[in-house]
Amino acid sequence: MAKIIDGKQISMDVKMQVKAEVEALKKQGVSVCLAVVIVGNDPASRVYVNNKKKACELVCIESREYALPEETTEEELLALVRKLNEDSTVNGILVQLPVPKQIDDHKIIAAIDPRKDVDAFTEGCVGKIMIGEYDFLPCTPAGCMDLIHSTGVPVSGKQAVVIGRSNIVGKPMAMLLLHESATVTICHSRTQNLKEICRGADILVAAVGKAKMVTADMVKPGAVVIDVGMNRDENGKLCGDVDFDAVQEVAGYLTPVPGGVGPMTIATLMRNTVTAAKVQNGLENSK
Repeated sequence: MAKIIDGKQISMDVKMQVKAEVEALKKQGVSVCLAVVIVGNDPASRVYVNNKKKACELVCIESREYALPEETTEEELLALVRKLNEDSTVNGILVQLPVPKQIDDHKIIAAIDPRKDVDAFTEGCVGKIMIGEYDFLPCTPAGCMDLIHSTGVPVSGKQAVVIGRSNIVGKPMAMLLLHESATVTICHSRTQNLKEICRGADILVAAVGKAKMVTADMVKPGAVVIDVGMNRDENGKLCGDVDFDAVQEVAGYLTPVPGGVGPMTIATLMRNTVTAAKVQNGLENSK
């Protein structure tokens, strides 16, 4: 029976550490501010933004929300991003995705100052992650690494499999595992022998957005299984990419959905925002 990795508790530990750092910075005359931009009325985006706002309140980071109407043009959004780039009181900029179809999200992300890109989506940040000299990391993969570390299982030398190759999770997740000397395989929709590959994994990360696709016969006994998925099952209940009940009987460690990776993503965003403030004020060097 797998040990359940408590993302809520681990994320709270991260937030308390962030809060202590924010308070220490204030004593040095440095305030920390996150600007969150939301365009349109997507219900899921609104929930995410509200959760980020609550997290900011908890850790004493100033949160500024910019809620723009659905019909906002690309140039109007770009103008706001440029304004926030130039605002020295703003340390982190986050544009909530998705944006309405008339806006090219790639252009918006590219316009964000890399020093304020607390999502770590810009080309500059991605390049730094590739060579291992980064200021901060993409929130979800970094949160996954925290969850893996919490198990006490060393990453070095392990066989790690990442299912999913997105720019937001799959690719950076693989890089972080590689930086810690895991042997990494990335699987995707065209991978052959997926079940056999997954069964060889000491660490398995599922990030494809397909409900319960990882079944018990795909998991190596005792493996660390990290479920990044957030889906709805046939009954409308939240579930991940992993068949939790079945895999729980095989894995050594397993994250639940909800309560696993999700809380860590927001906690890491808070940590990134503090790091951005430190870097911008010459108080911390890149890794």
